[in-house]
Amino acid sequence: MFEMLKKFFDFCSKENRNKFYAAVALGVLDAIFGAMKIPAAFFAICAVLDDKIDSTAFAVVIGLMLVSTIGKMIVNRFSQMLQTEAGYNTCAGKRIEIGEHLRYLPMGYFNDTSLGHITSVTTNTMEQVGDIATRAIIMVLQGSITTIVIGIGMFAFDWRIGVISVLGILVFFLVNKWTNKSVARVADEKIEADRDIVGVILEYIQGIAEIRNYNLISQNNARLDKAIDRKKNADIKAELSAIPAVGVQNLISKLTGVVIAGASVYFYLGGTMELTYCITMLLCSFMVFEALDAAGVYTALLKIIGKGVDRANEILSVQQMDIDGEEIVPENHDIHLEHISFAYENRRIIDDITLDIKEKTTTAIVGSSGGGKTTITSLIARFWDVQQGSVTLGGRDVRDYSFDSLMENFSFVFQRVYLFEDTIANNIRFGRPDASMDEVIAAAKKAACHEFISALPDGYETVVGEGGATLSGGEKQRIAIARAIMKDAPIIILDEATANVDPENEKELTQAIENLTKEKTIIMIAHRLKTVRNADQIVVIDKGRIVQQGSHEKLIQENGIYKSFISGRKQAVSWKLA
Repeated sequence: MFEMLKKFFDFCSKENRNKFYAAVALGVLDAIFGAMKIPAAFFAICAVLDDKIDSTAFAVVIGLMLVSTIGKMIVNRFSQMLQTEAGYNTCAGKRIEIGEHLRYLPMGYFNDTSLGHITSVTTNTMEQVGDIATRAIIMVLQGSITTIVIGIGMFAFDWRIGVISVLGILVFFLVNKWTNKSVARVADEKIEADRDIVGVILEYIQGIAEIRNYNLISQNNARLDKAIDRKKNADIKAELSAIPAVGVQNLISKLTGVVIAGASVYFYLGGTMELTYCITMLLCSFMVFEALDAAGVYTALLKIIGKGVDRANEILSVQQMDIDGEEIVPENHDIHLEHISFAYENRRIIDDITLDIKEKTTTAIVGSSGGGKTTITSLIARFWDVQQGSVTLGGRDVRDYSFDSLMENFSFVFQRVYLFEDTIANNIRFGRPDASMDEVIAAAKKAACHEFISALPDGYETVVGEGGATLSGGEKQRIAIARAIMKDAPIIILDEATANVDPENEKELTQAIENLTKEKTIIMIAHRLKTVRNADQIVVIDKGRIVQQGSHEKLIQENGIYKSFISGRKQAVSWKLA
């Protein structure tokens, strides 16, 4: 139990940890105020048995009860405020910390780690930290402190009863250790089930169109049902594993109370305890473990909370890329790849590539799927670090740049565009949040999307669904281009930006790309002949190596992959129904 408490407090920031410590200190005061009911009861019993019920006795008893009640109310108020602030601030702070940490992780991490895992940690786990964990930890601490304070107070009346109460507390904590072990056996299963169900639900929602198109609802429902059943069974198993141990804990506390009551009567009958003390101890026997019973129920949650904290710490412990370089403004935007190699999961993707990309030229990268085209652009932009060789921008290794200063030089337009659930204006100004509306409109006009945006019910203030679900593919692509135009970076990377555009949007999209790429260094991954043929240089990639390089006119004269590629595209374009 105490190991879990330490783990949780270490997880909190110093400011929030100090708030929890203050809440614990107030918990001691709360226990003292609660224990004041015992001397109040003692004075009342003495007054009744000695037949001295007068104004003085009445004032003492009422005074002690008032101090106990009012003191607990005041202390509880401030204690709960501190707990709540510390809990929710920890939750918010860790979400931001995880988000910032993810920002500088190699892109390979996101291939290794499911979206469900990250989402589960930042939602379910952080929710537990902000709400359940805070309540559980304070209940456990305050319950333990209250019991210990009352137990110590019992020594003041009779050391023998004090010893019995301490022995009962020790047995309680031994059983509590069993509780933690029982829950530990199923905690991992519960956390995995949480992660699995989040991942399956996200995948189901994101792929709902394909699921309907291919009539795979029953198959996908089966997978979702399986994840839900696993989650349900894991939750039930966690509860059932804790019930026996928690039941034994409660039995120990009740039996200890019975032993205290029985011992008090025995000592009184034996003449070694006064009647007033005996009656007081009888009352205490019902109070001493009252708070610990409540704490015992919450201790079952600590192991699960601890496992959740471990999951969050796992993400935060993943090694970030070295981003603390210099704030560099390159003298030019020439890009040079020198004998670079890169492997992923022991599979070599890029194999000894050397390539020059001159400033304000267009380089087209073509090749078969899986050949390494996208990986090259990722290495140039330092989404990954090369494992051999070097990538330079303006004569400086990209690893010399701070990550933010490096990113200032790049804009990206990908085949799959992601728009945030926000207004269209804010999606366009995403790279420049301070941009004026006039600048947003100017960028939209260059990206050939002003017309369709103006036709929307709320124009630029129209809120698009998450991922841009309420817009067509071509519309999303043009908004992404407007976003890139707004950033006005000197290097543009286009990754299959026109691959899936419908004919109605192709003209507008082509014009938008021309507006985006004027006077820029362009690196494009493309399959369309009209996109590739006008490039200053064409690089053909096969199995991670450059197999051909040159202009369209040069490569079309060679027997090789490029000529086959062009022939295949021409046949596809000329194909028609008989």
